[in-house]
Amino acid sequence: MKTEIKTIEKIRASYTEKEVTKLDELKQLDKKVKRPAQIFAYVYGTVSSLVLGTGMCLAMKVIGNSMALGIIIGVVGIALALTTYPIFKVILKKRKEKYASQIFELTDSLLNK
Repeated sequence: MKTEIKTIEKIRASYTEKEVTKLDELKQLDKKVKRPAQIFAYVYGTVSSLVLGTGMCLAMKVIGNSMALGIIIGVVGIALALTTYPIFKVILKKRKEKYASQIFELTDSLLNK
């Protein structure tokens, strides 16, 4: 009987409109700040890993006979991979600066200051 009641309540809740609270707004704003930097880091990191892997394959003569070119491409891939985190931090810092006032306003209202 209890499981039936829980199921009924769960179905009913899925059809009711949810009220957006200030905490929900704060969570959405936090995601809005972090998401572009995270997307950049994943894409840039993936591309740099592929460049590094291509260089390794060339250097080991898996996909060609040019060891020198493979080393050069591999070093470029390493350089790209090493710059991923610093660029991520710069993007995140700029986004935090842009949205800081809105975040502080919401947190102050939630903390009743």
